[in-house]
Amino acid sequence: MQRRFIGLTAAVVALGMAAGLSGCGSDGGSGSVTLKLVAADYDIAGGSSTKAYWHDVVGDFEKKNPGIKVEVTVLSWDVVDAKVAEMVKAGKAPDIAQIGAYSDYAADGKLYSVDQLLSIPVQANFLAPLADAGEMKRVQYGIPFVASTRLLFYNQTLFDKAHIKPPQTWAQLAADAKALKAKGVKTPFALPLGSEEAQAETMMWMLSGGGGYVNQISGYDIDSPENVKTFNWLKKNLVEEGLTGPVAPAKLNRQTAFDAFAKGEVGMLNGHPSLMEQARKKGVKYGMVPLPGAEGKAKSSMGVADWIMGFKQNGHREQIGKFLDFAFNDENVLAFADKYDLLPATRTASQTMQNDGKHPELKEFLAALPTSELPPVGKTSWPKVSETVKKRIGAAVGVDGDPRSVLEGIAKVATEAENAE
Repeated sequence: MQRRFIGLTAAVVALGMAAGLSGCGSDGGSGSVTLKLVAADYDIAGGSSTKAYWHDVVGDFEKKNPGIKVEVTVLSWDVVDAKVAEMVKAGKAPDIAQIGAYSDYAADGKLYSVDQLLSIPVQANFLAPLADAGEMKRVQYGIPFVASTRLLFYNQTLFDKAHIKPPQTWAQLAADAKALKAKGVKTPFALPLGSEEAQAETMMWMLSGGGGYVNQISGYDIDSPENVKTFNWLKKNLVEEGLTGPVAPAKLNRQTAFDAFAKGEVGMLNGHPSLMEQARKKGVKYGMVPLPGAEGKAKSSMGVADWIMGFKQNGHREQIGKFLDFAFNDENVLAFADKYDLLPATRTASQTMQNDGKHPELKEFLAALPTSELPPVGKTSWPKVSETVKKRIGAAVGVDGDPRSVLEGIAKVATEAENAE
C-alpha cells in the first residue's frame, strides 16, 4: 500500500494510552469488556495531538457505555501497519485497527464486515467512493477513517510574473509551463514519478486522460489506449520540452517536490491538503484548481483514504460496533478533520465542513471528493501492482523510454498478481 495521503513519516516513538484498566471480558451483554485499539499517529510535529484526540473520544464513549473500556495505542505511520501485521500473525490481533490497508485481513477472513458492526444510519453515511473502495468482492470490510483528494497547486507569484492563468486543459498546462520556464522558473511543473509515491501521481494522470488502473468491470486496465496516450503526452510535451525541472521524474519523489514548491522553486504540481500548510509556513502564495484533463477538467480526481476495521479474533463484535458508531458521529469526525486539514469520510460531516465557513481552502477538495476515484485497494494484488508502478513508471517518460512497453510490462505483472489471488 502506498504511503498515506499526508505522507507522514513522523519520527515519534510508540505512544501507549490506557483509557481503561479493566481486564478483557467475554463477549456478550454481561461483565466488562476491554477493547484494544491500535491507531496511526497523524501529528507531523511529533507531538501528542492524536493521542489526545483518542483520549477525548474514548473518555466520552466510556461515560455513555460503562460496560466497555477501550485501550488505545498510537503508533507512527512508519511502523503501525507492520506492528498490526505482527500482532495478527502472533494470534494477538487488536479488536480495532486504524491503519492503511485492510484487504489482506479481509481476504484471510479475519475482519467483521461493515454491516456486522455499524448501525444502518452510520453505514449509509459514508461517501460512496470511499465506501466502495472499502469493499472486497462486493462486501465492505474497510471503514474509511479520513480521506483526501488532489488538486493542481500553482505558485501565484510566479504565475503573476509570467502573466498566465491556471490551466484547465493539458494544452494550457504545457503553455503555462513554457511561460514559466521563459521566466527562469527552475521547475515549471514537478512530476514526481520516483519511488515514494509514483503510483499516486500515475493515477492522477491516468484519470485526467480518461483512463485509470481498472476498467468498469474491476479488472486491471493499465496498458489501455487512454493510459498509453497520457504517458506519451507527458513524455513529449512536458519531459522532452524540459519543463519538469533538473531532476528526472523517475528520480523525483513527492516530498522533495513538495519541499521545492514550498521554497518557491516550482510553478505547478499535483498536491493534497497538507501542502497548504507547508506552503503557508514558507510564505508561498499559492492557488488551487481541479486537475486539468486532456480536453477540460479531469473526469475525476484521485481520492485516498485511511482505514479502520474490526477484527474477529476476540469476539467483541457488539462492543466494537458500539464504539465505531460513536467514533463516527459528526462531532468526532469533524474534530479529527479540523485538526489535520483532512476531509471527513461521512456525508453529514462533509456537508457541515462545506457550509461552516471555517475551511475555505478545503472547499475545492471537498467538492472533488464525492466523485473521486480511489486506487483498487480492495484487491490483495494491489500492493504488488503498486510497488511495480513505483519501480517502473518513471522509465515511461525517460529519455529512452517507451510508454507503451512500460505500461504493458506493468500490466503483465498486474494480471499475474490478480490471477494468483
